[in-house]
Amino acid sequence: MKRFSAILLIAIVLFSMPLAFSQPRHKIDFSKPLYAEDVHIGKKITVDYIPRAGTRGRGGPPSSTTTSAATGILGEPVAGEKYAIVIGIADYPGTSNDLQYTDDDALLVYDTLVNVYGFKPENIILLINMSASFDNIYNAIMTLKSKVTPDDEVVFYFSGHGSTGRAADGDSEVIDEAIVVHDGNPDGQILLIWDGQLKAWFEDFPTSRVIFIFDSCYSGGMTDLAADGRIVAMASGEREFSLESAEWGHGQFTYYFFLEGINLGYADVYDHDGDPTTSDVTVEEAFDYAYANCEQQTPVIADLFTNDLLP
Repeated sequence: MKRFSAILLIAIVLFSMPLAFSQPRHKIDFSKPLYAEDVHIGKKITVDYIPRAGTRGRGGPPSSTTTSAATGILGEPVAGEKYAIVIGIADYPGTSNDLQYTDDDALLVYDTLVNVYGFKPENIILLINMSASFDNIYNAIMTLKSKVTPDDEVVFYFSGHGSTGRAADGDSEVIDEAIVVHDGNPDGQILLIWDGQLKAWFEDFPTSRVIFIFDSCYSGGMTDLAADGRIVAMASGEREFSLESAEWGHGQFTYYFFLEGINLGYADVYDHDGDPTTSDVTVEEAFDYAYANCEQQTPVIADLFTNDLLP
């Protein structure tokens, strides 16, 4: 993990100095990078190999001391269109913050949404590396906010670095969490999107059926986004790092959640459609499988969707 000083952070977040931590929420311009202090960039760790001794064990639901997210009861199916914003950043400005497999994560998620869950390619906004800038992510969310209806479903996926700090994002948290994004320039700056900022962007969203998935360090703190009808699936605890490896060719959480859990059908515990020859993996089943298999990080879920959600 690389510790950034407050002086460097002020340069990163740009022109935000007048914003005080006590400023009323309605006066904060959430469309711009926010002022923050004591920022720690949690670099996702690239590892060669993870020994499996002493882990939760492969292929099962969460341990007996943890309640399974999946109920086995299928919730209401989506009645309208399905949309997604899929983000993966491996090539950050400069070279010191680069990752290996986060852009591959995003491509895997895109393919899964299209080929397994029937999302229309034209309904998915795919932002990789330099295209995953602060402004492009904000504009993508605003585009969907102006388009979706109460019958629609939205998936928001991010793979990259995470961060913590004290941000002027309008909430009462002492320590905030963020995703680390791009300014759109190869030699530019990293920028931060804070949990309270994302919450503001998704406030008054036309549909309550929103699935957030974060494969980043400290992601367990993104529960600010939780609300009725939503699921927030997070790769690690709010003070934990997330891992990626050539062993998986992806981030660990994304590998077990999407590749093994959904695409290979290993998470398909319950037969929701009455056909045992087909895979109908719900978000909760995929999370349970990832939780059971992830090592050295503890996935977290905030599930306020009634029963199990099949995208």
